[in-house]
Amino acid sequence: MRIEAGWLATVRRVVSPNANARPDGEISALVLHSISLPPGEFGGDAIERLFTNRLAPEAHPAFRDIAALRVSAHLLIRRDGECVQFVPFEQRAWHAGRSRWFDGTRERVELNDFSIGIELEGDEITPYRERQYRRLAEVTRSLVAAYPALDDTRITSHARIAPLRKSDPGPAFDWAYFRQCLAVAR
Repeated sequence: MRIEAGWLATVRRVVSPNANARPDGEISALVLHSISLPPGEFGGDAIERLFTNRLAPEAHPAFRDIAALRVSAHLLIRRDGECVQFVPFEQRAWHAGRSRWFDGTRERVELNDFSIGIELEGDEITPYRERQYRRLAEVTRSLVAAYPALDDTRITSHARIAPLRKSDPGPAFDWAYFRQCLAVAR
C-alpha cells in the first residue's frame, strides 16, 4: 500500500476533525485498539459517526455517554478487511488518551504525540477475522517502510499503554498469529 502525503492511497477516507499537529512530528509507535458500536455489534456507521462528532446520543442507549467525546484514530480496519482512514499519519489522532509506555530505551508518556492508532472493528471476546489480520499486516508493513523510527518491535496495545483504563484489543486478539501474518507480508 502506498502512502501519499500521510494517507494510504487506496483506502476510503472519512476525515475526522479530532486531530492536530504532532509536537515533534515523530512517528515511532503503533497502538492497536478495538471498537464496536454499539458494544458487541459490528457493521453500520456508528464508529465513523463517533470519529467525526456526528454520533446521535439518542440513537442507542450506549451512545449517550460517548456521543460528546472527541476521539479519533488514524485507521479503522473493519470485519471484512476494509480500511478507513480518518487522520493523516503526520497528524496526531486522539486515540490513546492518558498513556505511558517503555519503548525499550526510556519511558514515554502521551502516546498520541508519536504513535499511529489503528482500531480493529471488534471487541475483546469475539475472535478477529482473518481478513483483519491480513489487512493489519499489510498496513503495518507499509507504515514500517514509510516511517524509519517505526519497526516491528514498536507495536503495542491500548491495554499496555493505559492498563488501568483500557484492555483492548483484548484476549480475542491473537498476537502470535498477527506476527506470523507480518512475517508473510514481508
